[in-house]
Amino acid sequence: MAIDVLVSDNLQLSRYGLTALLEQHEEIRVAGSVNSAMEALEFAELHRPDVVIISFDGGDGDAIAIAEKITGIPGCRSMLLATAFTRSVVRQTFVAGIGGMVERSKSPRQLFDAIHRLHRGERAFDAELTVAALVNEDCPLTLREFSVLEHIARGDTVVEIAARLHLSQGTVRNYLSSMVTKLGARNRIDALRIARDSNWI
Repeated sequence: MAIDVLVSDNLQLSRYGLTALLEQHEEIRVAGSVNSAMEALEFAELHRPDVVIISFDGGDGDAIAIAEKITGIPGCRSMLLATAFTRSVVRQTFVAGIGGMVERSKSPRQLFDAIHRLHRGERAFDAELTVAALVNEDCPLTLREFSVLEHIARGDTVVEIAARLHLSQGTVRNYLSSMVTKLGARNRIDALRIARDSNWI
């Protein structure tokens, strides 16, 4: 049985190239191709492809939130495909429960392997990159607190963070209060300074 894959990429040549590559694999069927993560979400809600590949340029924070929403659709898994990933992006993606991340520099075989792993219900993350992103042995913050702090670093408000992380505003405020306490900071801005000075983000 073929694995139905949806391709999302706002660059036409890249999208067509990826689609052509996937169509060469006898166990993969391209269910569709769209030019934005939001269109990918709409397609996934209607057609329930097995795997959704979302191209990620590193600056589109909404792509991570949308990939998380797609993962919540029964029968669907999502993965990010990008030129490079920062530790922050790896951490956010892993915590959000997204199925995997693949760098564009990887071979077609590695991409196919990641798709098969997602289809089996596994996750596809580079082990070394993920460990580097998740392990801060001297940091007292939880991964979810990290995620909230990273949104603060991008200038997001409590309302925006709550929407993007699917949390209540009260829960976000509780995380912020906990971070300030754990880091011995004066406020959330001071907590952000401490985290940056410590190279945690």
